Amino acid sequence: MEKRILVYAPTGQNAALCRKVLEMARIDCHVCETVGELRQELMQGAGAVLTVEEALSASGFRLLADYVEQQPNWSDLPILLLTHRGGDSLLVRRAVISLGNLTLLERPVRTVTLIAALHAQLRARDKQYQMREVTRRKDEFLASLGHELRNPLAPIRTSAALLPNLFPDSEPAERIKQVIERQVVHLTRLVDDLLDVARITSGKIELQRGAIEFGVVMRHVLELSQQAAMAKRIHLDQDLPDEDTVLEADYARVVQIYSNVLSNAIKFTPQGGHVALRAWREAGMLCVSVRDTGIGLEADAIPKIFNMFEQSRTVTGQMSSGLGIGLSLARQFAQMHGGSIEAHSPGIGQGSEFVIKLPLPGQPTAAPAAPLPYVAEAGAGRRTRVLVVDDNRDAADSLGALFEMENFDVSTAYDGYAAVAAATQQQPDMIVMDLGMPGMDGYEAARLIRQQPGGNAIQLVALTGWGQTDARRRTLDAGFDQHLIKPVDFDDLLRLAAPPH
Repeated sequence: MEKRILVYAPTGQNAALCRKVLEMARIDCHVCETVGELRQELMQGAGAVLTVEEALSASGFRLLADYVEQQPNWSDLPILLLTHRGGDSLLVRRAVISLGNLTLLERPVRTVTLIAALHAQLRARDKQYQMREVTRRKDEFLASLGHELRNPLAPIRTSAALLPNLFPDSEPAERIKQVIERQVVHLTRLVDDLLDVARITSGKIELQRGAIEFGVVMRHVLELSQQAAMAKRIHLDQDLPDEDTVLEADYARVVQIYSNVLSNAIKFTPQGGHVALRAWREAGMLCVSVRDTGIGLEADAIPKIFNMFEQSRTVTGQMSSGLGIGLSLARQFAQMHGGSIEAHSPGIGQGSEFVIKLPLPGQPTAAPAAPLPYVAEAGAGRRTRVLVVDDNRDAADSLGALFEMENFDVSTAYDGYAAVAAATQQQPDMIVMDLGMPGMDGYEAARLIRQQPGGNAIQLVALTGWGQTDARRRTLDAGFDQHLIKPVDFDDLLRLAAPPH
């Protein structure tokens, strides 16, 4: 259906003539008698639309204009419009402005001209389908890459967390732990950015809105950027509101917006420079300015810096480090919240300013309460039993060792079959289980555990490198209570292990 021509010419003999010509040329076509049928067939797929000037009534024109406006990024539907001889009607002028990839042919049109034009449109449409397939494969690759990178990051992070316990009075061990954790956090952020690119382009990101305190967000943002600023001796000036400002927003995405812009400012500010943060309220928006004394921007570069994978050049002409997606993600997340980001610069060598605007809620609401502390007891003095399941033995053993140091009763399993057997024999209070295991995967193991006597009382936590929406939905369907992404913050697991109060 995606390679056929949809013919919409509801009056006169145009449709019948077009069908006859296309059938002789062996071009698949479908004649739409009404606007409703055209709408339905467009949803099924089309290589191009062939219509006539008199068919562009209010409803026909509006349908095509809406479809062109709402089509996916990869799509540029070709429309071939047969017009009256001579003249330049209002309908045609409006079509040229609003119908995107439009080709005009004046009637009477030679058969060979019509066929050649349609073949050209179908070839161009086929290129669009190829780009769609490339994008789909790229998204699948990024998702797989994220999963494969997160798997080794998990044991690296948990092993680093073990160092202070193994060498409690060793300053070198503490320094090594901090280096490893910083680099793991950096790598994790790069992986998350890559996955966000795939999720945004496929429309799979949904904001998890809630009441969040602006002050808490900015403390998190400054914590993420402090190390990079200190390494370059950059002074961070702050002029932030004292009063509690609450946003109705997705906490993780708002942190991402501000930290991406701030880290970008630090990256392009020379040693010993200044970066100033300022926030104020204006017309129902919370405005945050990030101004730096960095390398600045040329006027023609400002519209480009928010493009995906766009990388600015340094003063020496060298490409900067990074993936070139941070500012693009920041702007898209701001727009998803109903806000915006604008960039300003007097010119090269004169610094830059980025202004982020996010809407304030109509009425102030309370921020969510802090989570309760964990307690490693399951009641009656018994230690909480935890089963760690992962086919990556390094990941399972290092995570199990962390639980043991927190006084949990820990056992490990390295595949789904062993997990089901251990759950039957030991009746753990919590199972932390990987999903992508050979043989029996985590989904099937969870279903079998839930079917066992007492299986519904176990807290099942999926710990995986897959973070897409469909993976989360599958974990819930399989019976998991939680879905955590590798490498996990161990404190999050400890809070989940706490008994209900």
